[in-house]
Amino acid sequence: MQKHDASHLHYDFRLEMEGLLKSWAVPKGPSLNPADKRLAMMVEDHPFDYRTFEGIIPEGNYGAGTVIVWDEGTYEPLENASVNKKENEKNLLKQLHAGSVKIVMHGKKLKGEFALVKTHYGGAENSWLLIKHKDEYATEEDVTEKDKSVVSKKTIAQVEKTSDKIWKSNREQKSKAKSENSKTVTAKSSNTKTATKKKTNQHSKTLAKK
Repeated sequence: MQKHDASHLHYDFRLEMEGLLKSWAVPKGPSLNPADKRLAMMVEDHPFDYRTFEGIIPEGNYGAGTVIVWDEGTYEPLENASVNKKENEKNLLKQLHAGSVKIVMHGKKLKGEFALVKTHYGGAENSWLLIKHKDEYATEEDVTEKDKSVVSKKTIAQVEKTSDKIWKSNREQKSKAKSENSKTVTAKSSNTKTATKKKTNQHSKTLAKK
């Protein structure tokens, strides 16, 4: 899980599946209290390498802001867990598509049983709830008060001031490509109009001679 100070401070909950990171933005962050149901908005998959990124995403890029690795670890299905990683992934993908993912987490801050349940909060198709199950790790303690990175031991403010690590997303490149394509189409359209106008003028001159 990463803590991300972008346009709004939030936490990014990520689970490795199919070589990518299935991702949810959690505005209030995770809770170890089973009474809390934390909104988690599913976002686009992220590359696997991004899981260890801690640093700055420059302005103009998707998710511009500061990122720290707030927690890390492994996880497995709560039900029908196997020693075979592919079998576990198949099980988890089936749960994901069904809209109910139950897992056991082995993180440094997040431990024990959790559930991700798909909802239609506010009519959004990508809204889920992140919920802690009642187990030995459940507590009313606010786990987000543990605000330092598990990698650098720095807060997000300290990383913002000291980090020289930069991550550039491909969202900017896609936007530029789209813009350039639009310009090409516009130019082509303008040329067509010029050619049409020229042809019309020539036709008019021919009629005038006649």
